Amino acid sequence: MREVERVVPERGVPKVSEKARPGKETTPSHWIWVEATIWTERMLAALENGVKGGKWFSLMDKVYAMKTLQIAWQKVKRNKGASGIDHISIERFESKAESYLQELSESLRERRYSPIAVRRVYIPKVDGSQRPLGIPAVKDR
Repeated sequence: MREVERVVPERGVPKVSEKARPGKETTPSHWIWVEATIWTERMLAALENGVKGGKWFSLMDKVYAMKTLQIAWQKVKRNKGASGIDHISIERFESKAESYLQELSESLRERRYSPIAVRRVYIPKVDGSQRPLGIPAVKDR
């Protein structure tokens, strides 16, 4: 294993030295928002140190992976939001979640995914005016 040294003074992150191993599922405290089952230590080190050329080339395969989509679906389900313009509720999506997620994965992989329009509702404010709110479809969340 190679030694990785991370230095990010602009974020106030202390200099840390540890071995980067693919598949390691411990997440440093400043990356607590990161899903540990998807991001490896090597990937986090690359985020902090920068990637050669300044560009990521292979994140899309992480997005359309079924494991990633299932984790995202569980988070959407936990939030219990309203249905979007397609009127597919959380409960309805849940009844066919595996097929919806498989379809979503395939469309993302084949680069033919396109989100549907966002449902617009208005929330009343204290002063009598209204604030617009956009509600995306469950599958687009």
